[in-house]
Amino acid sequence: MIRIRRALLSVSDKRGIVEFARELSGLGIEIISTGHTRTTLQSAGIAAIAVSDVTGFPEILGGRVKTLHPKIHGAILAVPDDATHVEEMERHGITSIDLVAVNLYPFEATIRRAGITLPEAVEQIDIGGPTLLRAAAKNFRYTAVVVSPDRYAAIIDEMRTHDGCVPDDLLFSLAREAFLHVARYDAVIAEYFDRLHLADREPLLPEFLSICAAKEQDLRYGENPHQKAALYGNFGKFFEKLHGKELSFNNIVDIQAAAALISEFDKPAAAIIKHTNPCGAATGDTLSIAYRAALATDPVSAFGGIVAVNRPLDPESAAAINEIFTEVVIAPEFPPETLELLRKKKDRRLIRMAGDVNGAPGLDVKQVAGGFLVQEPDRRRLAPDDMRVVTKRAPGVDELDALLFAWRVAKHVKSNAVVYASKERTLGIGAGQMSRVDSSRIAAMKARQAGLDLRGSVVASDAFFPFADGLLECISAGSTAVIEPGGSVRDEEVIRAADEHGAAMVFTGIRHFRH
Repeated sequence: MIRIRRALLSVSDKRGIVEFARELSGLGIEIISTGHTRTTLQSAGIAAIAVSDVTGFPEILGGRVKTLHPKIHGAILAVPDDATHVEEMERHGITSIDLVAVNLYPFEATIRRAGITLPEAVEQIDIGGPTLLRAAAKNFRYTAVVVSPDRYAAIIDEMRTHDGCVPDDLLFSLAREAFLHVARYDAVIAEYFDRLHLADREPLLPEFLSICAAKEQDLRYGENPHQKAALYGNFGKFFEKLHGKELSFNNIVDIQAAAALISEFDKPAAAIIKHTNPCGAATGDTLSIAYRAALATDPVSAFGGIVAVNRPLDPESAAAINEIFTEVVIAPEFPPETLELLRKKKDRRLIRMAGDVNGAPGLDVKQVAGGFLVQEPDRRRLAPDDMRVVTKRAPGVDELDALLFAWRVAKHVKSNAVVYASKERTLGIGAGQMSRVDSSRIAAMKARQAGLDLRGSVVASDAFFPFADGLLECISAGSTAVIEPGGSVRDEEVIRAADEHGAAMVFTGIRHFRH
């Protein structure tokens, strides 16, 4: 353990610093401080020596240089068990600093503000602070380093318990936090500069991947109970839990999938998600109509699912949702009468969705052995110019509307994906199969089980039909029009099969694989 006799306090986040300094002073510890921190302490009646009085050199360059001096860093980095260090310190009049409490300029908060310029951001890049933290953390066996105000009380408790000393295990823990604090700070700065550098360039993929996210919360477990898990980043910026049990790992994954799908639609829409795949989706003149149509696609699988809507959830729609067991309900708003109804089931999670998650900045990242796969998120929407009729018969107006609806849904179904739909609703969904033929058959089977007629339906496929067999399955089920990317070496065979059966087919040139 080390005994704390002298402390350096220089903090941007001043929460609790007065109380901490008062406790240190009460334990007979000499306090050194800088700028605004020293002013804050003096205003509270706490004595603090100016850094410039220790160094014999004034703060210069508008405060850019304050603590970068041997009498500060020598005092932090000295090893008291090393005779050479002790002799050099005596020769140069350096007295050890045993505790360093520093947190850094608010760079991250600054760049989040609208209209911030690069020069304004640069002024919030801390220089002396990270240097102090790295020095103290490197010498953690002899120097306590504190970056979080949440640690102040525990440190004081330990010092009272151990006659002014800080135990070794706490010293190591504090050093670990300091290195993480500095690493995250530098990563945020690097990411900001990289983003500016790449702003007008394609592709928007960085040369150096920096995944910098603070832990938002620990989760009970991961996908399965034997896996530990936590949530990192700013998920709470986009989703606010208003009611219900703690969110699980799988809930969060499904919430993201549901919100991404529902954000595709401009009309009132509802989607039901299970294991990231849609059980059903629909639009309508009201949310209630849309929800009941989405539910009818696959009412069996919808049990225990995730429901998302893209309008404030009205009581009528909430009452319909309330008829079956639902894990999570997501909406942009929950009016008071809706909340009152849905809160009667205490465990069901109610999530307020803030904005279009498909427009959230960021990259799509997947871990692989030894590294990461990184891509731009699939935000591509189908434009009229993307569509090319390749069959003798063009789709009719209603068929075209249905094809566009089915295409939006297919984009959010795991590959291989086949979606049967009418103008405003899904009729059958085949997801995640190794064969597109199997996806076509399963989707048709699900429609039959739900009592839905596929005659006159349309079909969307997330990727091309490699052979005519998958298409023929869809036609035999009753579909009259198909939308798919095209691009198979057997496209002509598939087109010929469509023509032979009088089906319309549209190629998009866009693929929406989801692995």
